[in-house]
Amino acid sequence: MASELEMGKCPPQNAGNATQVQNTPPNTHNLGSVNTQTVGLFNSPSNACCFCWCCCCSCSCLTVRSAKEERILTTISENEEDVDTNQMPQLTLEEVHTWGETFERLIKSAQGRVHFRQFLKTEFSEENLMFWLACEDLNKETNKTMVEQTVKQIYEDYVSVLSPKEVSLDSHAREVINRNMLEPSSCTFDEAQQQIYKLMQRDSYPRYMNSSMYADLIQSLEQVNES
Repeated sequence: MASELEMGKCPPQNAGNATQVQNTPPNTHNLGSVNTQTVGLFNSPSNACCFCWCCCCSCSCLTVRSAKEERILTTISENEEDVDTNQMPQLTLEEVHTWGETFERLIKSAQGRVHFRQFLKTEFSEENLMFWLACEDLNKETNKTMVEQTVKQIYEDYVSVLSPKEVSLDSHAREVINRNMLEPSSCTFDEAQQQIYKLMQRDSYPRYMNSSMYADLIQSLEQVNES
């Protein structure tokens, strides 16, 4: 996991001696120095397989998505839906108070993430948490094909400058991602995930702790305990 949450570190990715792009295709000017395979990957049709970067007409994957890719898209879509808190253990005042101790306690709590996400929506930064959660799911994946497809989907959803859900990453993190995309793995977004974790911890978390949303939650639980 990227952050204090004891995530295992992966070995550095080897970008190899990739050929630099000579004529940059449309919509790729923000990708930096990436080889032609990577550029093709991000500009391939949405129904192409992950690494059919040439998008040749003979590729059979242009006609229909694989069942595995459909499952990836479904999983990511489900992760973005609101969680039904009725299916979780009853929230207690004690647990809510622990969220104020550290950001780690908040984000490791299923209900904590639900309430924190509602707060992030009010700040129009919900994509930070969703990106972090998508990376957490990626870190648990072991199937190589599923990893490659998930990496591509996360890039399109949260890293691409064309995405409405693009997260705020510095140029170094983006360069690391672009290199890692040459050999996608469950560690492709490690540095970016850690950067977003620290951003939420430093900026969003203190504001949530001082928000009326958090105060109202505590007050409502206190009233329940008193009744």
